[in-house]
Amino acid sequence: MTIADLDRELVQCRACPRLVEWRERVAQEKRAAFADETYWGRPVPGFGPTDAAIVIIGLAPAAHGANRTGRMFTGDRSGDMLFAALFEAGLANQATAVSADDGMKLYRTRMTAPVHCAPPQNKPTPEERDRCAHWMHAELELLAPSMRSVVALGAFGWRQTLHTLAELGWTVPRPRPVFAHGATASLARGQQEIVVFGCYHVSQHNTFTGRLTLPMVVDVLTAAAEFAGVDPGNSAASSGDEPFAS
Repeated sequence: MTIADLDRELVQCRACPRLVEWRERVAQEKRAAFADETYWGRPVPGFGPTDAAIVIIGLAPAAHGANRTGRMFTGDRSGDMLFAALFEAGLANQATAVSADDGMKLYRTRMTAPVHCAPPQNKPTPEERDRCAHWMHAELELLAPSMRSVVALGAFGWRQTLHTLAELGWTVPRPRPVFAHGATASLARGQQEIVVFGCYHVSQHNTFTGRLTLPMVVDVLTAAAEFAGVDPGNSAASSGDEPFAS
């Protein structure tokens, strides 16, 4: 299986009735500002090259962001901060992401999430989280040969990242590292080492209150790129998605 194969299967998933009902209702009712747009309204696959050295792990698609555009972190305020930081860190070719066909490319970086459907109130249930977990398991295993750094956004992303990697056979330090902005955790599997970097989530609450600023995100991304040996802005490196039939 390739990541393109995985994505083709993922976008057809209807395993969680509550999430299916919500994502499709939002896609029909829409937000007034996007009334003329056709919403994606399906599970949202990861975005970025399939040989990424850096993997960014969030929470779940936003109802009127990725659930509308069909691409992770695209079309909402959280994504505005994240893509601007990726551009400043030399890991993206442009600073703004508004649609799936806007020309955005990521350099050696891929983004994904533990939950692939937009949940009501941005809160998936534990059962929904667990039912969705096999998608991220499969994606991280397919990325393992090239993966060197993981950036976990928020405490939820941090916990799910360490839990998933432990289940995939990576040795997680004991006691398990506690989330904090700027925290790091080194994991090993065989001869391979990766480092997980903690970053406050790029949520509106964190950015509007000043708890998280653009330079803070850039600093974490830069540290992750340095550990991964990624040359920022090197467009000769892989920078696109393997296409899949939607």
